[in-house]
Amino acid sequence: MPNIKSAKKRVVVTEKKNSQNKMIRSAVKTAIKKFNAALAAGDVEAAEKLLPETVSVIDSAVSKGILHKNNAANKKSALAKNLNALKANPKAVVAEEVKEEAPAVEEAPVVEEKPKKTRAKKAEKAE
Repeated sequence: MPNIKSAKKRVVVTEKKNSQNKMIRSAVKTAIKKFNAALAAGDVEAAEKLLPETVSVIDSAVSKGILHKNNAANKKSALAKNLNALKANPKAVVAEEVKEEAPAVEEAPVVEEKPKKTRAKKAEKAE
């Protein structure tokens, strides 16, 4: 715990800014999730409506210094790419989304266990 007055103030200011940054980051994630949900549902109209709103939230985070501009550009590009893929072939994208969400069931390979060799068994074989 800081003893100096300016250090105490820095702790308070840092906590406040940290909570604001978390709120903005959370808003970005929520906007992207809403957009992806519209894509998964195959609703092109809703996705087209949500794209500018989502891009606006991302740009706002960049202007406040929460996201790096290249990171934001990457996110916006991915959103636009997914929307264009949905427009081009609505059935294929929805099928891919369902396929990715389904848990992959993998069977474990069957491994035959060899019996452990003990000194007693080695001694019996030697005799």
